[in-house]
Amino acid sequence: QVQLVESGGGLVQPGGSLRLSCAASGSISRVYAMGWFRQATGKKRELVAEVTSGATPNYADSVKVRFTISRDNAKNTVLLQMNSLKPEDTAVYYCNLKTPSYFNYWGQGTQVTVSS
Repeated sequence: QVQLVESGGGLVQPGGSLRLSCAASGSISRVYAMGWFRQATGKKRELVAEVTSGATPNYADSVKVRFTISRDNAKNTVLLQMNSLKPEDTAVYYCNLKTPSYFNYWGQGTQVTVSS
């Protein structure tokens, strides 16, 4: 079993910043990708950013330039630095770990609310 523990969500004003972190533990043999997805109320879960082993990070168009993902392969951790936050970034953010067979593990989710 693999456990993903997230932290760093909260309430921030528009234009502010937050950093999300996720640590994976358990029976981790091989990791294909780690990343972040989000789900706003009434909407489908969508990719925010992910990084595969040895590859350039992939970002949703809506967060490019504003968000930066980084991954520590040795520690199985992934960080998401979110700058210039907008109200439309409000959502529950989920950490994701994808195995080489494309099985997905998910964290419990952390709420990010951008509001004045």
